[in-house]
Amino acid sequence: MISAQITKSLELCLKEKVHPKIIVEKCFSISGGCINNAIKLETNKGVFFSKYNTNAKLNMFQTEYDGLKILKSKNAIYIPETIAFENTFLILEFIQPSSPNGFFWENFGRNLAKMHQQTDKKFGLNFDNYIGSLPQNNEQNKNWVDFFVQNRLLAQLDIGDYSSSLKCDFEKLFKKLPNIFPATLPSLLHGDLWSGNFLVKDKNTPVLIDPAIYFGNREMDIAMCKLFSGFHTDFYTSYNEEFPLENGWEERINLCNLYPLLVHVNLFGGGYLNQVKNILSYYVG
Repeated sequence: MISAQITKSLELCLKEKVHPKIIVEKCFSISGGCINNAIKLETNKGVFFSKYNTNAKLNMFQTEYDGLKILKSKNAIYIPETIAFENTFLILEFIQPSSPNGFFWENFGRNLAKMHQQTDKKFGLNFDNYIGSLPQNNEQNKNWVDFFVQNRLLAQLDIGDYSSSLKCDFEKLFKKLPNIFPATLPSLLHGDLWSGNFLVKDKNTPVLIDPAIYFGNREMDIAMCKLFSGFHTDFYTSYNEEFPLENGWEERINLCNLYPLLVHVNLFGGGYLNQVKNILSYYVG
């Protein structure tokens, strides 16, 4: 049940940002993520989407808003219009989902490849943000392996309660990484690219939502696409035609996915820790 107070706050924000005479006629929950509540707002001036969380971190929705605007500015892949944010909610263009046609996955692969061709001088970003509800440290670094170790793996290990033996295995892995990852330019990443974070618009248009952006190794996005499956083989084929991945990328998938797996351990626990241990065992014995 959506409270009258939340509905009123959303309407007041829409009056300021969209039209002074806008009225929320219907407001109801829709399926969304496990962190925030998702709402469809039907008004006399159109339909909008909102996510809200009365316990959200102070700048959680601001950083998502800023991330969406950066992605939108690159004109590589469809991003919902950003309307407004406050501490407890974010308002976006409402995207009516549809079923994909035969061109969707090819379009998705090519569009993501174009987005990944957007680069920067350093890995990271000029502001920190969140992955799920966890802080994501984007302090910039010229070296990918150093960034990956310090800002992604160690940052998550510091959050959770991990055994000394597991941390020791990670230290062994860190020494091997410079010889495993090839040199690469930073790519603009979605940062949390699984099947729950894209929509299908008008049957053939991919739409990215819920980003955790930064400039990183593009294999991070590709790896996460495979972590929970749901991406058609045409996606990877068209991506590689548009922007070929470095040799051996498939062998580095599990290494890249150590980051989202640690995030999931810290958020949800469960069997994700076993996946982390299995990857470490493969590389360090």
